[in-house]
Amino acid sequence: QVHPVESGGGLVQAGGSLRLSCAASGTMYSVNNMGWYRQAPGKQRELVASITRGGRTDYPDSVKGRFTISRDNDNDKNMVYLQMNSLKPEDTAVYYCNLNPMRLAAYWGQGTQVTVSS
Repeated sequence: QVHPVESGGGLVQAGGSLRLSCAASGTMYSVNNMGWYRQAPGKQRELVASITRGGRTDYPDSVKGRFTISRDNDNDKNMVYLQMNSLKPEDTAVYYCNLNPMRLAAYWGQGTQVTVSS
């Protein structure tokens, strides 16, 4: 299986926005629930957004109302997106997309770095 490929990260000021993209090729990704995760230095990887195959979404309180996950399974690329608004310095981390729950994710990409300056 090929691992997901994330892109769209960068440096942004607090209050700004970024849109992350994830290309997750393969049936395994298209038929299962997906999630965006992040890992800050010295911290465990955490789930910040999830979406079912049918499009139902869920978020932890830390990002609810600021982050929006979406997916496009209409083509073989199986794209998953994360729109991040009102970014805070504590959102700084490497962001990954993969299967949800995390225990199903055997192949991880490089992630994309998001840095929010105060």
